[in-house]
Amino acid sequence: MAEPDLSLTGMDDAEWRARCDLAALYRVIDLLGWTDLIYTHMSARVPGQPGQFLINRYGELFEEVTASSLVKVDFDGNVVGAEGRFNPAGFNIHSGAYLARGDINCVIHLHTKAAIAVAAQKDGLLPISQHSLMVLGVLGYHDYDGPGVLEEREAVGRDCVGRDLLILRNHGLLGLGTTPQAAFKRIYYLQRACEIQIDALAGGRALELIPDHVQRATFALWRERFATGAQGEVEWETMLRKLDRDGADYRR
Repeated sequence: MAEPDLSLTGMDDAEWRARCDLAALYRVIDLLGWTDLIYTHMSARVPGQPGQFLINRYGELFEEVTASSLVKVDFDGNVVGAEGRFNPAGFNIHSGAYLARGDINCVIHLHTKAAIAVAAQKDGLLPISQHSLMVLGVLGYHDYDGPGVLEEREAVGRDCVGRDLLILRNHGLLGLGTTPQAAFKRIYYLQRACEIQIDALAGGRALELIPDHVQRATFALWRERFATGAQGEVEWETMLRKLDRDGADYRR
């Protein structure tokens, strides 16, 4: 399906590209089976429009999200432009992250079974896999205090400072990035590390923890690689090709 005439929508090319990237992210999360009915959410700042971000229309399945169906909101919770409902808990979590971290442009929130299982474990994510070492150096925790209410967004923001990933205790995951590609790469490895941990614990045998000195060296290696450009661009292109082969209509 052809893309809409932007001159009729009132948006510029930068906003449309951000919408297409975010809609693609919803489709990728759906493809990977990380959905929770109509719950959980991803968002992206609107380029050149301070204090505004895009989030999914409340009630849409992730496989239904398109660039034009995304809702634009400001940090006060007002819908900007076209009408649309959004998940209030999602608004609180995402706005909290953006208010605290002016350097990030995309936020991903997941409720997968493996993520919640690890989030319910007192020790959190364990250093038992290479995947875990790709994220432990930027991982923090946010204590559960009930569903996301407006008062929680300041606490979420505080816990995001200096961290690009959060395990939300008893709740799920939060991933932050300067781009959707970067946020996706971060949360992919955290989600995979959670899956590995649950499978390893299910084996019922003692676990082999990676030694501290190896952890530190590996943290430093991944931090350097991520900082110098390996921020998910290659992985993202592979997922876009998969969406296109499958005929996904997110660019409308």
